[in-house]
Amino acid sequence: MALVFRTGLSSVTGQRERNEDFASMVTPDHATLKLKGAIFAVADGVSGNAGGREAAEMTVRSLLTDYYATPDTWEIPAALDKVLNAANRWVLSQAMQHREMAGMATTLTLLVMRGQRYYSAHVGDSRLYRLRNGRLECLTTDHVWDRPDMRHVLKRAVGLDQQLSVDYAEGQLQVGDRYVLMTDGIWATLPETRLQQLLQQYAPPQAIADILTRESLQAGGSDNATAIIIEIDAVSENTLTDFLAGSRQLKPPAKLKVGETLDQFEIIEILHQSRASLVYKVRHVQSGQLWALKTLQPLLTNDPQSCSALLNEEWLAKRISSQYLPQVLPLDADTRSHLYYVMSWHEGATLQQRLQHGHHFTTAGITRIGQEMLRGIGALHRMHVLHRDIKPANLHMGKDGRLRILDLGVASSGHISTQEAMPNPGTPSFMAPELFEHAESSVQSDIYAAGVTLYYLLTRKYPYGEIEPFQHPRFGDPVPPTRYRPDIPGWLENIILRAVARNPASRFETAEEMLLALEVGETRPILPMQRTPLIARAGLQQWQWMAVSSLLINLLLLYLLLVS
Repeated sequence: MALVFRTGLSSVTGQRERNEDFASMVTPDHATLKLKGAIFAVADGVSGNAGGREAAEMTVRSLLTDYYATPDTWEIPAALDKVLNAANRWVLSQAMQHREMAGMATTLTLLVMRGQRYYSAHVGDSRLYRLRNGRLECLTTDHVWDRPDMRHVLKRAVGLDQQLSVDYAEGQLQVGDRYVLMTDGIWATLPETRLQQLLQQYAPPQAIADILTRESLQAGGSDNATAIIIEIDAVSENTLTDFLAGSRQLKPPAKLKVGETLDQFEIIEILHQSRASLVYKVRHVQSGQLWALKTLQPLLTNDPQSCSALLNEEWLAKRISSQYLPQVLPLDADTRSHLYYVMSWHEGATLQQRLQHGHHFTTAGITRIGQEMLRGIGALHRMHVLHRDIKPANLHMGKDGRLRILDLGVASSGHISTQEAMPNPGTPSFMAPELFEHAESSVQSDIYAAGVTLYYLLTRKYPYGEIEPFQHPRFGDPVPPTRYRPDIPGWLENIILRAVARNPASRFETAEEMLLALEVGETRPILPMQRTPLIARAGLQQWQWMAVSSLLINLLLLYLLLVS
């Protein structure tokens, strides 16, 4: 079931010389509606200032355009915040460049509907109302001064300040809801009781929008009047599962043999198999192109969690276009007879396989690998994706000399369903210390895993020793990698030790920061990490040590007093 709604929009100039309100909407269909949702926006250019209409129109137009250009992996509030701040900077720049536009600003109220939920963003004194079960509720707060003589003066607006402060909210959609975005030309003229009477009419949204603007003028309103009305006829399922609903009935195939055919693909070789997954090298029957096909072990056919995880991995990988990750071949559910997805195949081997074949990594080689790995991790983080399982087995070096990050099976992009199922997965020896204390995965935990990866490739050891599954380790100070490889330069050791620091705050803040440290290398080396003082390593605070020392001294003095 998809999200179904009806809309209406009306905007009138009234007694003003020009209409400084602007309203618009984007109501896509099919995959875009399921993935990004529909968006509605109303803006009111600040009256009395030149450029009010321009500020309102350009803010709404840029918002509706730029929102759909944000990465699909971004959560809606993050995407809105990014485009709203860009719009705010644009309005400010126009006011600075054109003297006649000085002071241009606009209110903004917007609504995004996707799946079963709505998301709102609001700044200024336009409003968002919801009529549900006969009850009208205002979902926004006016950003005006709380004085009777200044209630028309905005405290917040797009273009008013360098730092834009926006109110974000979200909630559940219900069938029968009516959402109304309106400027103050309507709500300041019509009492709320009258608004509720008009919105409860059994009429199409467009007819009600027209009635709102017309009646606000008839009631003596002198301002522009604008309203958007959305009525919910049906809500869809959860966004991710709704997007992949067509794949739910698919089950993993039986284990395939070389020469067999699955749909359009001929099995050439088994590339990898684990307790959960199988990866085949396949050839497309018609084009002859080689691909890698990933599916689940047949034993997991009736395991909904594993099946959902593979669907989530495909969904996520489809939306990340980067040279540092394999690219997914888009396949519709109706072209597949079983549960699997197909990605680009690259000749080469994982770094773990190269270690197992006796490859010796030089410090220069590790520096290059580190740079490529961090560029890939940075690309993921910019898309708001945490990999959560960086390790040599998930890093592939192709014959083309390019490093690629594999396996997004446990990656997180903020989708609650995935995080609840796998709160902190990963390989224990590469997991950051805070994850063992049930902290959430973060950018710093990915950076930690990257640091352990470089450490392991150089030394075949782990900075805190090997950690077995279900073990709850205690972390002291990491063993310097030069203990195992004296040829490692000091600047590289300092970078690795900072990445694997026990305290997340002591690590690099971003993948780009660690990348820069590797790029500048010995020309601008970072400072070495300070070893943890004995007091901190013992887990005692300084005052406790002082108390113990004081007690011992007092006992000694008492003994000397007694024997003398």
